[in-house]
Amino acid sequence: MRKRTLVLAAALTTGLLTAAPAATAAPSGLSGDFNGDGYRDVAIGAFAADAGPVHGAGAVVVLYGSSSGVSAARRTVITQDSPGVPGAAEEDDRFGYSLAAGDLDRDGYSDLVVGAQYEDIGDRDGVGSATVLWGGKSGLSGGKGLPQPSDLTEWGGFSSGVATGDFDGDGATDVTITGQSRTRLYKGPFTRTSGPAGHTSLGTFGSTYEVFAGDLDRDGDAERVYPFLVTGDEGGEISYHGWTGTKYAATDLPQADGETGTIADVDGDGYGDLVLGDYQDPRAEKPGGHKGGQITVWYGGPSGPDPAQKPTVIHQDTAGVPGAGETGDLFGSALSAGDVNGDGYADIAVGAWAEDIGSVEDAGSVTLLFGSAGGLTGTGAKSWSQDTAGVPGSNETMDAFGMTVRLVDLDKNGKADLVTGAGYENGYGAVTVLRGSASGLTTSGSLFVSARDVSLKGGAAFAWAIAQ
Repeated sequence: MRKRTLVLAAALTTGLLTAAPAATAAPSGLSGDFNGDGYRDVAIGAFAADAGPVHGAGAVVVLYGSSSGVSAARRTVITQDSPGVPGAAEEDDRFGYSLAAGDLDRDGYSDLVVGAQYEDIGDRDGVGSATVLWGGKSGLSGGKGLPQPSDLTEWGGFSSGVATGDFDGDGATDVTITGQSRTRLYKGPFTRTSGPAGHTSLGTFGSTYEVFAGDLDRDGDAERVYPFLVTGDEGGEISYHGWTGTKYAATDLPQADGETGTIADVDGDGYGDLVLGDYQDPRAEKPGGHKGGQITVWYGGPSGPDPAQKPTVIHQDTAGVPGAGETGDLFGSALSAGDVNGDGYADIAVGAWAEDIGSVEDAGSVTLLFGSAGGLTGTGAKSWSQDTAGVPGSNETMDAFGMTVRLVDLDKNGKADLVTGAGYENGYGAVTVLRGSASGLTTSGSLFVSARDVSLKGGAAFAWAIAQ
């Protein structure tokens, strides 16, 4: 793939750390605002980045929001060799494989939970670990390792999935971490010296590597969803776990399938809705779904999503949705929610990173679906690739544009912007930012940032994870 360059607004300093703009007002308390200046920031994982001479140790890049959005010039790059970060950069730790933001210590600055999927622990290989990086007026710095179960297996990838939220309604942000057959809950509030207030095992869900959370029943605490595959249900078993006031209880959705997801209010009724990405093609072992992938919406209510409801199903053959369902598109392999046009309804960005564009294989695309009073709809849907007019770059084989997506208001104009990763761009990865507007996403003022633009070395795998 040919090399692309980005002209930066300011000269970059050398090394892995570039100073973030310091906040001057009281911290905002916004999730994802790591320096407390009132603008949400975006944290991007690069799990295969070199850390100095250490190959593939991994890194996290934070691009700081502002009235003009983000740029590569306003950034912090953190590895396990950064000052105050626990542990040490080691080959193939995969630091930055998973990310989740939230104010864990209640100081008004958002913190970041970072998974190192294959961190070695003692003489055990590939066990995995998670670290909290602390927010502050100059952005993220320092950290605290989270306690681990004592029985983690080698190559189990503990911390493959992380999520934050107030899971028990006590006003403190909690953390959950999962990987293969181990899932754990870390109770907030956290302190910088001691970490979580407590932690406990959640038992075995099966082989689970993904988790996401949100409030499905408007009771003030976030439900957790851990999709996992089992023999006989290769579409994914789905249940949501919520707080009853005295304990956690699970509600099964036996007709639901998916391996990715997000929770957001797409119909404006005040209840979070469960959006699932069922991106696998139908086959003998998985008869459900749609060629090329699909998403389903299970609408929340006072008791959460009703398992008996008929969900909304949207794919690339749905009326109004651009393109067509083709084998292996992976439509729904990445999902994010945000109000792009400021109409009060959550919209959904859908990644299809293996979409072929013309004769270019696996170039990738992102489709934006709009929320409405009637729910999520294909009406007015729009799709972008790197051949869309105004989008930086061009489609190339295996760019994987749309591998990750994040809808977040970076410039505080009340409209969510799209940050999307092209995980294989030029062999090391890149992100593209499209601005939100009253008419939806616009390519005006779009931005392209590659791994090299933020001084990452090696294969990087930049933008394989973006914190939600």
